[in-house]
Amino acid sequence: MKIGVISADVAHENRVALTPDAVKKLRKLGFEVVIQSGAGQAAYYSDDSYQAAGANIANSSSDVIADARIITTVNDLPATIVDSLASGQIVIGMLDPYRNTQLDTYAAKGVSAFAMELLPRTLSRAQNMDVLSSQANLAGYKAVVLAANEYSRPFPMFMTSAGTVKPAKVVILGVGVAGLQAIATAKRLGAVVEASDLRPTAREQVESLGGKWLDVPMSEEEAQKAKSTGGYAWTPSEQYMKDQSAVVDKALSGADIVITTAQIPGRQAPRLVHKATLDKMKAGSVLIDMAAGTGGNVEGSVADQTITTDNGVRIVGAANIPSQLAAQSSDLYANNLVNFITTLIAPAATTEATDNASSNKLTLHLDMEDEIQGALAVTHEGQVRLAKR
Repeated sequence: MKIGVISADVAHENRVALTPDAVKKLRKLGFEVVIQSGAGQAAYYSDDSYQAAGANIANSSSDVIADARIITTVNDLPATIVDSLASGQIVIGMLDPYRNTQLDTYAAKGVSAFAMELLPRTLSRAQNMDVLSSQANLAGYKAVVLAANEYSRPFPMFMTSAGTVKPAKVVILGVGVAGLQAIATAKRLGAVVEASDLRPTAREQVESLGGKWLDVPMSEEEAQKAKSTGGYAWTPSEQYMKDQSAVVDKALSGADIVITTAQIPGRQAPRLVHKATLDKMKAGSVLIDMAAGTGGNVEGSVADQTITTDNGVRIVGAANIPSQLAAQSSDLYANNLVNFITTLIAPAATTEATDNASSNKLTLHLDMEDEIQGALAVTHEGQVRLAKR
């Protein structure tokens, strides 16, 4: 059975779905792998490195589609390739399911499509398949590096004979995986870091990394509600939102660097920073909007562009930061895919394939009752399975 990889057909995308190390792992499981020529070049993986790992090189994407049962991808496939898929084929990748306009086509083609973003992140056995976390971790680190490059002053404090240089003040809005990594990275660079999140439980994590929590007064009732839901399903009161806005506005007015990380799958990113706040910020301050590709957390941000406001604030629309760390992000992503693909193998075939990598008896077992497969499958047996949001 063959697994295929095609070149990314998206602007500003340098990642590749499978790396040579991933090919080796899949070969041990009993799969054959076919890679479109040049698919890994932008991530610094040559065709020769894939061949050395045991993959076959195809001249075009159409050759890969015609040859492989499973197609792995970073982003959704181009429409021309989707049209060429055959019934029974499987597509695995970050398919942006809630905004994907091709799901009906996948279903009509009889394709089983798995969107990796839908992984149930609370399952312990699914943690090694969590593409959102693996990519966000790198993105949080790189966002701080981008900010340091844009900022016209150093991050750490310097004591010199010419005077003292104050440390940069960094504010992180959104303390998920990316936000926590951004805090850790900014602290390592010597900045003073503050952070805010709707989840009160994030305070302990922020402080454990040396950051200061931007505290917002909360009623006892709200505190209990937030604690019982972990914050994710918590709907704050209008007063709480106003209070948080005031706290954030004050913090940003004195900030040198602001990094926003808030994104909601299938929806526009929430607006966290408005023009009124931007107008109060210092000339030369920098905002890195990690949600620029989904509408932006910062008013006025544009994906993949840097905008300078009238008062000298630079807004960087960082739409796809993991692509800027293509080699490492591809490696982690490929490991996530390999771990998921392992769940698709029929149990009886797993041991046999491991014992004999050339086994022709490798079979797949698609089980929509499985808590991982069922959650990730957006099309199967001619039906769109994605729940409406």
